[in-house]
Amino acid sequence: MIEKNSYASGGEVLKDVAQGIELAMNHCIEKYSGLVWTIAKRYVQNQSTAEDLVQEIFTELWKVADRFNPDISTECTFIGMLARRRSIDFVRKQSRQPQFESLPEVESMNHATDTSSIPISCEGEDVRSAIKELPPETQNIFYQYFDEGMTHSEIAQKSGFPLGTVKTRLRRGLIEVRNKLRHHDVVQPLTSAN
Repeated sequence: MIEKNSYASGGEVLKDVAQGIELAMNHCIEKYSGLVWTIAKRYVQNQSTAEDLVQEIFTELWKVADRFNPDISTECTFIGMLARRRSIDFVRKQSRQPQFESLPEVESMNHATDTSSIPISCEGEDVRSAIKELPPETQNIFYQYFDEGMTHSEIAQKSGFPLGTVKTRLRRGLIEVRNKLRHHDVVQPLTSAN
């Protein structure tokens, strides 16, 4: 069992984390939480989001602790660089997420009887069905872009497609899904009215 004081004098905790020694990760968090928190707050202002980022950083550190080489850098430098890199990735990923505006309460909306003003709506299952009708390569690009948060360049590199092809397939796929959903929305009210 690890003594709590064994890391206080500068003992290397990452070596023990990499070896899976019980409580080593707790000691790592105790020792480096201030450093990681400071770096995370430099990139993310929101308290809750910063907490999520710090958790992601320590999760990543737990996964890659075996890459630490004391001949190349100190633990503090290794962790600081990892935290900085992970923070930058986190901010980039967040910036690619769509920004949503809050909708007014349903009761306060004007309900028009004119069918041309009926808002377009669709269920998640409708969207998934529309995506399943796309070519497999385009479905894969959708998955990598929307679910995995990959950039166009990362998708191009992973798939072997040229960057322009990735962008074109993503754009055409979005247009095709939108058109299918619009068609579904036009057909839906007509069938339910009968």
